[in-house]
Amino acid sequence: MIASLSVLVKSQKVIVICSLMLCTLLFISAFAPWLAPNDPTLVNFAHKLQGPSLNYPLGTDHLGRCTFSRILFGARVSLGFATLIFISSLTIGLIIGLIAGYKGGWVDQLLMRFADGVMAFPDLLLVLGLVGIWGAGLKQVVLALIFVQWVYYARVIRGVVLSLKEQNYITAAKISGSSQWKIMKKHIIPNVLPPLAVIGTLEMGWAIMHLSSMSFLGLGVQPPIPEWGAMIHEGKSYIRTDPLLMVYPGLMIMLVVVTFNLLGESLSERFGIKRR
Repeated sequence: MIASLSVLVKSQKVIVICSLMLCTLLFISAFAPWLAPNDPTLVNFAHKLQGPSLNYPLGTDHLGRCTFSRILFGARVSLGFATLIFISSLTIGLIIGLIAGYKGGWVDQLLMRFADGVMAFPDLLLVLGLVGIWGAGLKQVVLALIFVQWVYYARVIRGVVLSLKEQNYITAAKISGSSQWKIMKKHIIPNVLPPLAVIGTLEMGWAIMHLSSMSFLGLGVQPPIPEWGAMIHEGKSYIRTDPLLMVYPGLMIMLVVVTFNLLGESLSERFGIKRR
């Protein structure tokens, strides 16, 4: 019991630290226009590849643009669209998971076989295939990532609903004449939220990493929009002379992904949810 209590306290501290870090990143992304010292898209060849200074805290890139300002604005793109992917995927997964788990029968079989078909392909390969069909661009990448990601939420929610609908209090609610929507709203959805919080934080890191990967390959965010993956792509030509052009955005991606993963692991310990 002492060991479990220490794990709980440790996970609580990690949750607080990670939450503060994410709140800080969200604050930075929201107020980037006021925090950035320079225009992130302003080209000035007279100041290209300069080192850190008062005007350019992290130096400039090959086009003379402020690296620090581009990092700040890149947080808006990465975190903003990752949140959009998360909310959209969660909404679709929640609806399909609830319907499949509660209805059962042929409805469950049809929806889950389609989900199995999506999961049969590696995530990144399927996203690349969809983007290849729809064409390159941020909109297409976001839609492809949503198409891939909703499956995980749907399967988790379905599993929880299948175990919950056999409980005695659900049976009692049905006997008392409660509608299906009322049962879901009062008894099922509140019990689904803890596992959703765990998988959601883990999948946020996945969304940011894949969004940056698509931009690095030139299929996502297009210049001159600042985005961390696109910045790594632009800096790879100067990896020998100015490696920091790739290091700065790479560190930001690593920081955000690790933070989300630590938060997800800590939430799983906090709620006693075992990950597969």
